[in-house]
Amino acid sequence: MSKQSKRSVLQSSRILFFGCVGVGVFLFLLHILICALTEASPVVSGAALLFIYLLVIIAAFIFERTRLPHRAAGETKLPALGNMMMEMLSSIDAPFLISDESGGIIWYNRALLALSGRRDSLYGMNTTEFCSVPMGELIHDARTEEDGVSLCMSSRYFRAKVYRMPVPTKSFWLVVFTEDTALVALTEKAAAERTVVAHIMLDNLEELAQYVRESLRSATNEVDRILKRWAADMNGILTETDRNRYVLIFSAEQLAGCINDRFSIFDEIRNVRIGENGMPVTVSMGVSSLGDTLEERAQHASAALDTALQRGGDQVAIKTEEGVSFYGGRTKMVQKRTKVRARIISGELCSMISAAGNVLIMGHRYPDFDAIGACVGVARLCMFCGVKAKIVLSRTDANVQACLGKISETEEYEDVFIDSASGLDLVRSDTLLIVVDVNNFEIVEAPEIAANVHNIAVIDHHRKTADTDRKPTLSYIEPSASSACELIAEILEQCLPQGGLLKEEANLMLSGMLLDTKQFTSNTGTRTFSAALYLRSEGANPGEVQSFFKADLDEFIREARFESNVVIYRSSVAISYFDGEGQASDRVAAAKAANKLLTVRRVAASFALVRIGDAVHISARSDGSINVQLIMESMGGGGHFDGAGAQVDTHSVTDAMNLLKSAIDRYLDAG
Repeated sequence: MSKQSKRSVLQSSRILFFGCVGVGVFLFLLHILICALTEASPVVSGAALLFIYLLVIIAAFIFERTRLPHRAAGETKLPALGNMMMEMLSSIDAPFLISDESGGIIWYNRALLALSGRRDSLYGMNTTEFCSVPMGELIHDARTEEDGVSLCMSSRYFRAKVYRMPVPTKSFWLVVFTEDTALVALTEKAAAERTVVAHIMLDNLEELAQYVRESLRSATNEVDRILKRWAADMNGILTETDRNRYVLIFSAEQLAGCINDRFSIFDEIRNVRIGENGMPVTVSMGVSSLGDTLEERAQHASAALDTALQRGGDQVAIKTEEGVSFYGGRTKMVQKRTKVRARIISGELCSMISAAGNVLIMGHRYPDFDAIGACVGVARLCMFCGVKAKIVLSRTDANVQACLGKISETEEYEDVFIDSASGLDLVRSDTLLIVVDVNNFEIVEAPEIAANVHNIAVIDHHRKTADTDRKPTLSYIEPSASSACELIAEILEQCLPQGGLLKEEANLMLSGMLLDTKQFTSNTGTRTFSAALYLRSEGANPGEVQSFFKADLDEFIREARFESNVVIYRSSVAISYFDGEGQASDRVAAAKAANKLLTVRRVAASFALVRIGDAVHISARSDGSINVQLIMESMGGGGHFDGAGAQVDTHSVTDAMNLLKSAIDRYLDAG
C-alpha cells in the first residue's frame, strides 16, 4: 500500500474512534437524565442504551470495512490510468511537445519524433534544432496571432499554438503543431493561377510613320504576330481593342516568368525596324493583378500603362500591392510632331486658372534656368487670365539671383516672387498650384504647400518615377520634350496674342531650353526649334541669354576641382568627384562638370559627385546611348533619359561612388 493510502486509512480510523467515544458519552449522559427525571429502572435503561451503542459501533465498523477495498482498488488503478493517458497522448497524430521557457524539450509525442527525422531521444534538445522559430519568439508571436504561428519543419508547413502550463516554481509551455501543408500548397496554386490583366500599346508607330509611311502596315503586322505568339506561349488571351492597342489576360505564374527574363519580348519587338535608318518599333505595357474583379484589374493596368507612357514608353509598368515596378525604358523616346495635345492642355489649364481664386507656381528645389523660366511663363499665362499668381522660390539661390535681376525690376513682377512661408499663408480652398519641371512632390520647392493644396496641375518633361498618393487634377508629362520651357512655350503660343510675352520672360524661357539641350546640341527635335522660334519672335535675344551662363571666378574654380579627379569606369563611363566639403552652389558646378565630361572621346555617360551636408549629390549626363535616369532611379533619384540626379545619404564620397558603380554594373549587365 502506498504512503498516501496508509495516511488515508489512519485518518479514517481516527475519525471512527472519536466518533464512537462521542456516541458513548452522549448515551451515558442520556442514561443519567432518564434515571433522574423518570421512574424507569436504571438497569433496564442502561441495558437498552448499551445495546444501541453496540449497534452503532458494529454498523460503523462494517461500513468502514466495505469502503477500504474500493479505495485500495482505486489507489492501485491510478498508475495504470496515468500510463494509459500518456500512451494515448503519445499516439495522437498531431505533433506536440512540452518545453521550458528556454525551449528545452521535457516531453514530446511520437508524431513529433517522426517529424524531426531523428531516431534517438529528443529529451534535452532545444526546439530550434528542428523548428525555425526560437521558443521566445514563438511564445511572443502566439500571444498576438489568434490562429497560431506559421512555420516550416522538414519541408512541411505547420501552424503552432502555444499554451502556458504554470507550476508553483516556473512555467512550462505546451506547443501543438497543426499541419497546413495542403492549405499552403492550395494557396500558392491559387496565387499562381490568379488572373493578370495587361494593357499593351505600340507607343511610337505613328511618329515613325511620319518618315516611312509605306512600311507602317508591314511593321504593324509583324508586331501583331510577335504579340500573338507570345500570348499563345503563355496560354493567355490577346485581344486587339483599338488601333495599335491590345488587352492581354494571363496568369500570375506566367507574369513571374516574364519578370525573370526581364520581358525579353521587348527586345524582339525592337528588332522590328522601319525605314532606311532602321528605327525600332517600341511597345509600352501596363500590368496589374490588383483588385478583386477583372474590371478593377483592368483599370489598374490602364493607369500603369499611362505611367509607362509618361516615363517615355518602351517599358512595362507593373502595379502590385507593394507599389509600381518598371522594366525596359532603354530606348530614347521619339519626339512627337503634333501639337494637338498641347492645344488641349492649354485650354484645360486656362479653364483651371480662370476658376481659381489665386495661383501658386513652383518648380523643384534648387531651381535651374528651366524651372525658373517655366514658372515665369506660367505666371504670364495667369496674368493673361486675370488671376493673381505668385512664384514660390528661394531668392538666396545663386541661379535665382543670376536670372531674376532684370525681370524683378519690371512693374508686373515686383511682388510676384515669394518664399515658401509666405506661400503657405496664401493657401485657400480655391487655390490652384501649378508645378513645373518636376513631378515628384517630395522634391518641389515647398512640399508643405503641395500637401495642403487640393487642386494641382503638373507640367514636366522628366520621366515619371512612380504613382503617388496625390493625384494631380491636370498632368502634362511629356518626356519627349527637351525642357519644361518648351512645353510652356507651346501652351503660350496657343493662348497668348502676338507680343503677349515680355522680352525678359522670353529670355528666361530660352535660357531654360538652352540649358537642358546643352545649347541645342542634345535632346532636340522639330518642336524644340519651333518653340525657340516662338520665343525669338517674342523678343528673346540669344546674346543676352548667354550672359546668364557666365560664371564668376569662384564658380569657375569650383568646377575645375571636379576636373582634377576623373575616373573612367567600364571603358565608357566617366566619374568625377570632389572629396571635400561642398556647398549648395556646388550642385551647379557638378552639373557643368558632368556636361563637360561628355565632350571627352568614347565617354557615353558621365557622373559628378560632391558631398553637401549629410548627403552626396550626384549629377548624371548621357549622350543618349545610356539611360542615366534608370541608373539614378535605382539609387533613389530620377530625372530624364540623358540628364538625371540623385542624393545618397552618406558622409563618404567613396561609399557613394561604390554604390554608383554597382548601379552602373546592374544597368550595363542587364543588356
